[in-house]
Amino acid sequence: MPMNTASQRSPRALEAASFFLADVQAGVGPFLGVYLQAHHWAPGQIGTAMTIGGLVALAATAPAGALVDGTTHKRGLVALASVGTVLATLLLLYSTASPAVVTSQVLTALTGAVFGPALAGLTLGLVGQSGFDRQFGRVQVANHAGNVVAAALSGYLGWRFGFPAIFLLAAAFGAFAIGATYTIRRTDIDDRRARGMGEGAQGGDAGTPGGFRLVWQNRALLILAATLCLFHLGNAAMLPLFGLAVVGRGQADPALFTSATIVIAQLVMIVASLVAMRWMRTRGHWWVVMLTLVALPIRGVIAALWMDTWGVIPVQALDGIGAGLQSVAVPALVAHLMNGTGRVNVAQGAVLAVQGIGAALSPALGGWVAQWYGFAPAFLCLGALAAFAIVIWSLGRAAFPHTTPHSSRMPQEAHHALD
Repeated sequence: MPMNTASQRSPRALEAASFFLADVQAGVGPFLGVYLQAHHWAPGQIGTAMTIGGLVALAATAPAGALVDGTTHKRGLVALASVGTVLATLLLLYSTASPAVVTSQVLTALTGAVFGPALAGLTLGLVGQSGFDRQFGRVQVANHAGNVVAAALSGYLGWRFGFPAIFLLAAAFGAFAIGATYTIRRTDIDDRRARGMGEGAQGGDAGTPGGFRLVWQNRALLILAATLCLFHLGNAAMLPLFGLAVVGRGQADPALFTSATIVIAQLVMIVASLVAMRWMRTRGHWWVVMLTLVALPIRGVIAALWMDTWGVIPVQALDGIGAGLQSVAVPALVAHLMNGTGRVNVAQGAVLAVQGIGAALSPALGGWVAQWYGFAPAFLCLGALAAFAIVIWSLGRAAFPHTTPHSSRMPQEAHHALD
């Protein structure tokens, strides 16, 4: 049933918030590597600092999902996380000593863990399960568009005024994100629907398993989480390493080049997110996730063989295909798997946490391989990890019979996970 003009206000406000959160979610994100390199950090040290933050995110994401499920103040939670991430970013302006950098990464991880489950929960709360795939696709399109604008501005401001301007831009986006979040009308958010409670469902969390137990007891979620863990073990470090490889050779301005890598990937992600919205309805979620896995090995080979400023185009275009499709398909798949359980955001957080194991270890793995053996072997090593992810995903195909087009019924496994 189409929404009337009044009811469209809050979904559009959520998309606006997602646009501005793009520059908030990961702090300075890909700019951190070249920023620390300019302050005489080695690739291994940079990777280790990022990994510490990733491990904290791993520990925080599942509890963050439970917090989103349990709170009726989801807008305030997003606002508070935005403030924390901005403070963590500004801390790097104060010092690039190891304690300050690690503290910044830890704070970014703690606050950033909220955003994924919160955006999914707000989407469910506004439009319900039947409208989730389409609306969350729009939210992700807005997020990728925000990344394009933020990266372009960051590249220009960094080139014109230096790295501090990039940090201040993140703070400005944080303020706009908070404002946009509070334009979502509180009365439009159904908190029971936001956690995936079925129509007429009663009760709360009594006797239900925690996030990691939820994954462990649900075969489909376990296969999804393990696949994503391997994917992000190979994927997370590739962009920072590619930036270090090209900038370290003196082939590009650090701010402009890093900006270009983000803009290329995010432009492709916008298209990929729109495609994912259609393909999930016509082909099912499983095939969309499979396509994201296939893109990574190709990306690793190209990065190893074409390590210059022009190589960034195919390398980041493939990243856009993989990450863009995945950013829509994975939350939608989890929402379908857990529909009716009241544990959707706990499951979202738990899957994000398990994939975070790979994302956390990736910078250290890639950084030390690059430092010991060179950048090309590092890219090939990271890309090869996706082959194992493809094997796991293919062998687990039978666990996803319900992810056929237009299917929204909850699989029996999700119910069993709550018994």
